[in-house]
Amino acid sequence: MRTRRDLSVDIACFLFAVVFSVVTADAAYRGDVSAGVPVAEQVAGAAGCAAVFLRRRWPVPLAVLLMFAGTQFHFLTGAILVALFTVAVHRPRRVTAWLGGLTLAQFAVFLLRDLDRGEEVVGSALTYFTLVACALGWGLYIRSRRALIASLAEGAVRAADDARREVREEMAREMHDVLAHRLSLLSVQAGALEYNPGASPEDLRRAAGVIRDSAHQALEDLREVIGVLRGSGGARAEDAPGPRPGLAEVDRLLDESRAAGMRVTYRLDAAAVETLPATVGRTASRVVQEAVTNARKHAGGAEVTVTVTGRPGAGLVVEVGNPVRTRSPAAVGARVAAPVPGAGQGLIGMAERVALAGGRLEHGVRDGRFTVRADLPWPRADGRAGAEGAAA
Repeated sequence: MRTRRDLSVDIACFLFAVVFSVVTADAAYRGDVSAGVPVAEQVAGAAGCAAVFLRRRWPVPLAVLLMFAGTQFHFLTGAILVALFTVAVHRPRRVTAWLGGLTLAQFAVFLLRDLDRGEEVVGSALTYFTLVACALGWGLYIRSRRALIASLAEGAVRAADDARREVREEMAREMHDVLAHRLSLLSVQAGALEYNPGASPEDLRRAAGVIRDSAHQALEDLREVIGVLRGSGGARAEDAPGPRPGLAEVDRLLDESRAAGMRVTYRLDAAAVETLPATVGRTASRVVQEAVTNARKHAGGAEVTVTVTGRPGAGLVVEVGNPVRTRSPAAVGARVAAPVPGAGQGLIGMAERVALAGGRLEHGVRDGRFTVRADLPWPRADGRAGAEGAAA
């Protein structure tokens, strides 16, 4: 279906074909049109100009038909130019090249046939084929310009989609990191209450306090993340209000885990921690949080060791390990709490977060221990990596 704009362009092309053919009639008839134009010429010209309205549906057949008919009728010249322009704009370049070759063949035949008719005829032929070349060249330019605009628009849409996907992935990592830690604490404490109904009132109060604090903090963290989601579409997770996690937050996270009954050993051997970039500290904190949460969910009461070492220029190394959980014969038939289920996204999100910070994550079982190790960049204050970092 033609739009109003398409119809306007078709009418403009029709008028161009009519006006061009009429204005150039004197040159075609060598200035002598007093005797009138042959009826066949007029009919052919009118039909050719009217055929311009078919250029969108059958551009190539129309152009070929008009080119061959144009060897006999002058008033088809304007319609030929419009048809060739349409082919160059809307059809592949190989089709345009094929029609251009056909035009050159016509030109060669014309020169061989009418070369003896004088310079005036040859000059008229050169003018005609120059106009044909201009029509094809202009059409190719319009086609290239439209293709460029379409490519830029597609690239902009793809970039917007990529940006939205990155924001969604970052929000998913943030929500997973925030809620997995809190909810696993809730699950562990609730499981302890379920499987130890004879606990002392002091233990019950302590467990209830941990559950209350974890639930409250989970709601606060969730409110912050949802606040960012409801904000501008370009907001990022680190723009959420409230304190941002860093190495200073590791002590608090591990204290919460110890309050839930975990055995955690923490060793910090990092010089000039105050110079650590905020993004690196945030990533290190999230690695510790996720690794400890995984140990709590999958390794039961195993002791967890957290080690953070490094210095500016050499990088920051975060390593969290725990013994692989095994089921001893004494535990067979015993009533033990079921492990906390996991979605399997923790290590994936952790690796993505470390990669975004420019680091590298390794995890696996070594010597009976499951170890997570993150190597993060820590540039010196002057911005250089340092000899140690370069060697690494």
